[in-house]
Parts: sequence; structure tokens; C-alpha cells
Amino acid sequence: MVEGKGVEAVRISVALVTRNRPESLDRCLRSLRSQEAGRQLEVVVSDDSDEELAVSARSVAERWGCRVVVGPRRGLYANRNRAARECTGSHVRTMDDDHEFPEGHFRAVQGAVESDPESIWSIGEYHRTVRADAPLHVPGEIQPRGFCKAPADPGDSFAISDGACVYPRRIFEKHRFLEVLPFGPLYQEFGARLRALGYRMRACSATYVIHHFFPDARSFNDERMEEQAHLLASYLTYGCYLASTRQKWECLGYFFARALSRELRLGQAHLTLADFRRTLRIARRYEDFFRQAKYEQIV
Repeated sequence: MVEGKGVEAVRISVALVTRNRPESLDRCLRSLRSQEAGRQLEVVVSDDSDEELAVSARSVAERWGCRVVVGPRRGLYANRNRAARECTGSHVRTMDDDHEFPEGHFRAVQGAVESDPESIWSIGEYHRTVRADAPLHVPGEIQPRGFCKAPADPGDSFAISDGACVYPRRIFEKHRFLEVLPFGPLYQEFGARLRALGYRMRACSATYVIHHFFPDARSFNDERMEEQAHLLASYLTYGCYLASTRQKWECLGYFFARALSRELRLGQAHLTLADFRRTLRIARRYEDFFRQAKYEQIV
């Protein structure tokens, strides 16, 4: 049963995170405000920029009629939580500064949410180019070894899109993205956690996002932290939220073997045995909080 279920008019707010990319932010907001349905949206920009770029980012956001808050500068997910909690609408649409939107995008999202306002809606993306032969990247469900796989049923899954998802705002009154690591795919456990609490995740097939994703130009590129995030998200998913003894041990065996291969210098893993032990201690603390329904402490 979904917590606090109730009915209210759908009013979507945008929780947009940015860091050190004022030009990208300008492109995103120009695309958003160019659509009639986008002009009406409350847009909260939480800016994690360094001081030398913060003035430019604020200027861009205010020029496009957005409300700007100073980010906590503790990483992506702390910033995403800050943006979401500043929103006042009935629903929160997460957004990244390197997104653009096809014509009719916001009208399509509004229609999807109105058709089922209690669900969480995820949106797929194209990487920079929309062509007939270009793959649409759809949100996936985390697997025991840390990678994601497209859900068997896109209409009822635990897959979420990190920067292109619409949530009932009341979720953020109790629940937050994990902030324990500043970067890495920690969002992958959020869908499993919410699914365990009774929320339904659905894919919005009526539209998509154009993601200006350049792997070699990321502000974050810490593969060791990436592996820690995969382990934490996988263990919480299969050791707690959607508990499966087989899949939990598959997770532990896989990541332990990677950490051991790092220690023995037998492979290309970045996770150390110390990382493995420390990450499991964090996961078990969150597991205790979840079982005691102390959801506000899972952060």
C-alpha cells in the first residue's frame, strides 16, 4: 500500500540540478521555455557551481524565469534532494542541465501523470542525436552485479531515470536519494526502495529526452566510486528491499571477487577490499533503518 495516498490536481514542478555548465543550462532552459506547456512550469534550479561560475548560472536561470537556490556542494544527489524539496507542485520532475526536449514533450508528460498521478513516471532518452537508427536508452532495473537491464514490464517495474523522472512530491517528505557518495549511480536503489514501499514505476512512452552526454567530458570520473555505488545499490536492492537470497549472494560474490582481484592485481577492478567492507557496513545500517521504518535516515 502506497504511503499517504491521496488525490490532488496535478501541478508539475521541475527540480533542475546544475554545476559549472551555464551554457548547457541555457540550452536546456531555452528548450523548456520554448514550449507552451513548459512556460507554465515552476522551475527550481539548484546550482552547485564553483564560485567563479555561480554568477553566470544564476543569471541564465533568472533570465528564463526560474527560482535559483544555492546547492549544498556535497555531490549530485545532495543537490537533487535540495532541488526536489524546494518544489511546491503536486509532482516533481527531475531534470539535468544537459537535456533538451522534443516538441510536445511537457504536454505529453502532463498527460501521462494525469492518467495515473500516484505512479512514478520515467522518461527514456536519446544521446545527442535522434535518428531512426539511434537507440532509445530506457530506464533499467538494477541487477545483482550492478548493471541495469530493461524491465520485463515497462508499465510496472522498479526502474527510474535519474534526471528525467516525475514523482508525487510527497515522496520527498520522507525519502531522499542517497547522499553517502557524492557521485555514482546511487539513484538505482531509489526505485527498488520505493517499489518495496508500494509505489509503481511506469515508463512514459509518449516522449523522450535528448541528452547531450559526452563520456569524456564528465565533471566526475571516479571509477572506484562508481563500483562502490553499484555495490551499495545492488546489495540494498537484493539484500533488503526486494530480498532474494540467491541474488544477494550473487551480488556479494561478484563484488568480493572484483575487490580480491584488485588486491591480487589480477584484473582491472577499482574496488578494494576496504571499500567492499566499508560499503557493506553502510548498506547494513540503511537496511536496519528501512526495517525500522526510519526512512528519513536513509540518506
